[in-house]
Amino acid sequence: MKTGIIFDMDGTLWDSASQVAAAWSAVTVPKLGKRVTEEDMYRTMGMPMDQLAKAIFPDHELSELLPILEEGYQEENDYLIRHGAVLYPDLIDTIQLLSKTYPLYIVSNCQQGYIEAFLTYYKLEPYFKDFICFGENNRPKGENIALIIERNHLERGIYVGDIQADYEAAVAAGADFIHAAYGFGKVEADVPKLQAFRELPQLLKSVL
Repeated sequence: MKTGIIFDMDGTLWDSASQVAAAWSAVTVPKLGKRVTEEDMYRTMGMPMDQLAKAIFPDHELSELLPILEEGYQEENDYLIRHGAVLYPDLIDTIQLLSKTYPLYIVSNCQQGYIEAFLTYYKLEPYFKDFICFGENNRPKGENIALIIERNHLERGIYVGDIQADYEAAVAAGADFIHAAYGFGKVEADVPKLQAFRELPQLLKSVL
C-alpha cells in the first residue's frame, strides 16, 4: 500500500510567528498604522489567508486589505527565504530519515512562495515529492489534502497537523491524522499524538 505522510507547516514543521510578524509590520505600520504582533500570528496561523486578514484587521474591508496583504506576503516570503524561521528540534534529521521509507508532502493554508521559502532555505526540496497551498488555488485544506492524495496516487494519506482545523481537514479528505501536540493548538479527538517531531518515525511504525 502506497502511504504518504502529508505535513501542515506552521506549528508542525516550524514556528515562524516572530519572523512573519516583523515582515508584515514593515508593510502594515506605514499603510494601516498597525503593528502585527507574534500574538496576532499565533491566534490566526492555520487560517486561510482571507480569514487571517480579517481577524488581524477587523476594522478594514477585505477589498482594502488585499493589495496591502500581497505586499506583506511578498515581504514575508523574501525574509523567510533569506533567514528561515525556527525549526522544531531534530526536524531535518527526522525528515531525511522518513523520506527513506515514505513519500513526503506539504499542504498548508499559506500564500504561494511560503512553502518554497521553507524548502529552499533548509535545502529540503529533495525530500518532498509534492506540495500545495491555499494561495495556489483558493481551495480549503481538506480539498488540497485530497488533491495531493489523488495526484500522487496514494492509497493512504496521513496528515500531520497541530490544530483542530487540521484534524477536520484530514477527516474531510479521508486521510488519517496525527496530532503535533507540541504545536499551536489542541485537537478534540482521540488520535495519535506527537510530543516531539523526532517521535514520528516510531509512531508511524505503531499505526501502520
